[in-house]
Amino acid sequence: MTPFPTQSGEAAPGAPSPPQPATVSGRSAVIALVVVLVAAFMELLDATIVSVAAPVIARDLAASEAAVQWMVAGYTLALGAGLITGGRVGDQFGRRRVFLLGLASFALASAACAFAANPATLICTRVAQGVAGGLMVPQVFGIIRSVFPPAARARAFGAYGAVLGLASVAGPLLGGLLVEADVFGLGWRTIFWINVPIALIGLVLGARVLPESSTSDRTRLDLPGAALAAALAVLVLLPLVQGRDWGWPWWGFALLALAVPTGALFWWRERNLVAGGGQPILDPALLRVRAFSGGLAASGLFFGALGSFFLMLSLYLQWGTGRSAWQTGLVILPYAIGSIITSGIGVQFAARAGRTLLISGALVLAASQVHLLLVVRSGAEPSYWQLAAPLFIGGLGLGLTAPSLMNVVLAGVPAKDAGAAGGVLTTVGQLGNSLGVAALGVLFFAELDASFGDGAPPHAAYGDALTAVLPWQVACYLAAAALMLLLPKAAKPD
Repeated sequence: MTPFPTQSGEAAPGAPSPPQPATVSGRSAVIALVVVLVAAFMELLDATIVSVAAPVIARDLAASEAAVQWMVAGYTLALGAGLITGGRVGDQFGRRRVFLLGLASFALASAACAFAANPATLICTRVAQGVAGGLMVPQVFGIIRSVFPPAARARAFGAYGAVLGLASVAGPLLGGLLVEADVFGLGWRTIFWINVPIALIGLVLGARVLPESSTSDRTRLDLPGAALAAALAVLVLLPLVQGRDWGWPWWGFALLALAVPTGALFWWRERNLVAGGGQPILDPALLRVRAFSGGLAASGLFFGALGSFFLMLSLYLQWGTGRSAWQTGLVILPYAIGSIITSGIGVQFAARAGRTLLISGALVLAASQVHLLLVVRSGAEPSYWQLAAPLFIGGLGLGLTAPSLMNVVLAGVPAKDAGAAGGVLTTVGQLGNSLGVAALGVLFFAELDASFGDGAPPHAAYGDALTAVLPWQVACYLAAAALMLLLPKAAKPD
């Protein structure tokens, strides 16, 4: 789940200077907004829809448990790795051009996902989807800023927030519905095919109405820094996700150990680039800003717990309790409804009590996980309403936190660094999502194996696995709440 931008647009990844003035108005401006919002909706949808469909995909493709994790983590990893670089590519070569390229690539990658005949192909095409999203998403913010004058810009970003809320509702429901409907006998493949006609319409309309905008600043892209950051993420995720399938060999731990010198090399590279007057992926000086470093850690923990939760809940609901994909979407629906209810409150009061809202949301999420833990641990198969209650509470907590997190963090960052800081913060949230799926997935599947080894039936085994993970997710939310004490008391007013 991608965090909200600030309404001023400063959170657009890699946006070092304001875009050019608006070149469209009236109906064309409305159509331009619809095009970019639909594209954003597709990207947000694909971040959640696969979690619901994953058990069905795994059964159809005979995918391993590690492959199931990669279907989710591979997408968010590639998306996170590409956000900052994608924003700067758009700044330099034209946001309209790069947006259309990203949208076309997303459509092609979606079609490739739909054609996938084995887990390896699907994982590779999901990574391609994430790369395309990394090109497309940063341009949404820049295009909105170039199309709308300041007076109307806040409403446009408000519409983006509404799209984010709608995607959170539509993802589980649409994923379950498309899988169950089995349109043309395509089954789960329709969750990817549906992107193709939508993207084609967006391309046609976008080519006609989207204005071109870029920045006059010309800095070399930090491609070595981006490559080192991606390598660092892979060196951490690969042994965690694949270690169980590999049998935890020594060289898996060696790969994990290589992350340390890779991280040091990345840090050295970025410091030298700053010293030479270049524009790095991450300016090390930003980490000396308490609000920013605390916000990065809080964001990584928060979205790490959140991203892993939906995949493991879907596995429990479908493989443990025998629910269908559609029934799973209905169970998750109260979570999305709760987030919509409080997201407006979070945005409205962020300028007055942003930090308090963030901490409250994280604590509510922790409480909801404890409630769910008690429901699942009871032993009996939980009813719909027993599951809906803690999920609804969790959604309320999410709505208080996710929409305002970036705004509050950036309130403590110098204005000149807000664009770069917003891009890094968004990226860390996505990478935290991937790391949560990987690290907590190790615990989930290890407990699952142990329970099956003791002769437990599927409901009990998957219940044991979920209850083994939930306390760690609670710990992540509590740690995130503690780190949020380092943030400014309120977001910057619009």
